[in-house]
Amino acid sequence: MKKISVIQMNVGHDKSANLDRARDLVDQAVAADRPDIVVLPEMFTSIGGDQQIRRAAAEALPAPGADGGAAYETLRGLARKHGIFVHGGSLTELQGDELFNTTVAFNRDGTELARYRKIHMFDVVTPDGTEYRESATFTAGDAIVTYQAEDLTIGCSICYDLRFGELYRALATKGATVIMVPAAFTLQTGKDHWEVLLRARAIETETYVVASDQIGSYLEGNQQRQTWGHSMVVDPSGHVMAQVRDEPGFASANLDLEYLAQIRRRIPVAEHRVL
Repeated sequence: MKKISVIQMNVGHDKSANLDRARDLVDQAVAADRPDIVVLPEMFTSIGGDQQIRRAAAEALPAPGADGGAAYETLRGLARKHGIFVHGGSLTELQGDELFNTTVAFNRDGTELARYRKIHMFDVVTPDGTEYRESATFTAGDAIVTYQAEDLTIGCSICYDLRFGELYRALATKGATVIMVPAAFTLQTGKDHWEVLLRARAIETETYVVASDQIGSYLEGNQQRQTWGHSMVVDPSGHVMAQVRDEPGFASANLDLEYLAQIRRRIPVAEHRVL
């Protein structure tokens, strides 16, 4: 059994301040709940601003074992300091002239375990008329990524990926027992879709789904935008096990692989699938 903590943040485009907040919240979660794994939100380093601000916050990820930028070293440092697995939400990765929305994960001694580049770009108009064009900034990834955290097989996804059940099915097929969903889910869509989709993904894949969201407002140019929050841990039956209040903070839950196995024995959807 492993304990996991979801970290909920209100992030702006001051990268240094955001990293300080992330360190403080992880420290609080570890002191209070002693988790084995912590999960940060999407773009926990910086969100909003203009293209110049985004590029200034970006980091080129290092070769294995080499030193990285401020966000990379913050994640690695937290893993080493507390002896925990750190699923680093996502940060802005710079490779050449391209930017990627990228998760980096670390094991208990700070060794990098995985990198995942967000596959699905959030190019939509929300119900209030606000337009989002993630592809104007980021290049989409194309790899389905899992990694081992001792006895857990972790599947990677980010925010808008949540709407694409085929990705979650592919992660489950690769053996995922836990699927992470760091996010900056919009208030407009989150109030109707966030919990429904998280619970559906958990039920159909029979995995734990762990969602760490941003909450509150941030500035995109001169426009104020709102994120939904409600970070949560959902069990393989679709029950919400833990949820963060409507403010920055954290919540924790135990992941029980025997319970997961029991659910899969009772309703063996992977064995019954024909398409």
